Amino acid sequence: MLARTREILGQLVAFPTVSSDSNLELIAYTADLLSDAGATLSLSRDDSGTKANLFATLGPAGDGGIVLSGHTDVVPADPSEWTSDPFTLTERGGRLYGRGTCDMKGFIAAALAMAPRFAEAGLARPLHFALTYDEEIGCFGARALMGEIANAGIRPSVAIIGEPTGMGVIEGHKGCYEYTTEFTGLEGHGSQPGKGVNAIEYATRYVSRLLDLGERLKARAPAGSRFDPPWTTVQVGRMAGGTARNVIAGACAVEWEMRPVTAGDAAFVKRDLNDYVDAVLLPAMRAVSPGCGIVTHVIGEVEGLQVVGESEAREIVCGLTGCDHADVVPFGTEAGLFQSAGISSIICGPGSIAQAHKPDEFIAIDQLAACLEMLDKLRLTLAE
Repeated sequence: MLARTREILGQLVAFPTVSSDSNLELIAYTADLLSDAGATLSLSRDDSGTKANLFATLGPAGDGGIVLSGHTDVVPADPSEWTSDPFTLTERGGRLYGRGTCDMKGFIAAALAMAPRFAEAGLARPLHFALTYDEEIGCFGARALMGEIANAGIRPSVAIIGEPTGMGVIEGHKGCYEYTTEFTGLEGHGSQPGKGVNAIEYATRYVSRLLDLGERLKARAPAGSRFDPPWTTVQVGRMAGGTARNVIAGACAVEWEMRPVTAGDAAFVKRDLNDYVDAVLLPAMRAVSPGCGIVTHVIGEVEGLQVVGESEAREIVCGLTGCDHADVVPFGTEAGLFQSAGISSIICGPGSIAQAHKPDEFIAIDQLAACLEMLDKLRLTLAE
């Protein structure tokens, strides 16, 4: 089974499913594998028609199924930074190198390799495979999928999201809210700054407010928070604007994110920024030029995975892996979307998040073996 998993992983890595590009060839390949195993398939495309979710089911129809979920998109890879071709699976020293090997095509490959064995097991409970698009840029595929399965009347009870956790069990993570705030000023000659509205200057004041909020959020950390760091974080990733040093900048954009521990923290940040923009920044800008503006675009607001007292997903996966506890992580996944849809959710998959999004990304072969062992135990459990 490990050899078959490696073979499938090689095929998956060879599809360069960077989020900016199509995943349709990969979806067609995986659909063929699941169809050959006897699964019923449902495929849905995004508005562009270039990306798709695949939802497949083995076993009996009905409620209460278990979902094995993975996203098909990967982050970009610059070949000049890699020791080997990022889109060719390469084995060195007990590791398999390639973009997406740990994040998270390794888990998908293991699940696909096991599909025929699940089909032969005489499942007493539905087993679903969910493959999504655009997780890396806002979890758009998973959000669409939640609506699709609800409209189809499909009600799974458990979701296992196979993000890289070293096969540890993760029961909670922060949310991931991403934004772009655009500033429209008034261009002019640099020698007369009072006659223009410098969008970069106002963007800088906005960023300063964000950084101040980041400090204030530390005091709002919930007592006993298990996250590292324990508070909601704010981070500015990119700022761009202006045309030349002697031209008053007429436009600027700030790309930023926050990772809320609680929904209340997210509301606190957004309320404070809106008040600051409306009461301070916009009046000053429009006193010079009424056409100035500040607009924030929501790129994605992905819910966190909330720790709950009773969790069927945690109970099942801890039993399969032998883990006696579950942890929390600061990075985001699609698990919060499954949970918000009423599906008990847990994260457990092969590989280390420390390898994700880096040159020479890899997954250790023994991690794939551990994942296959977990999935085989799930097969036995579902066949009971």
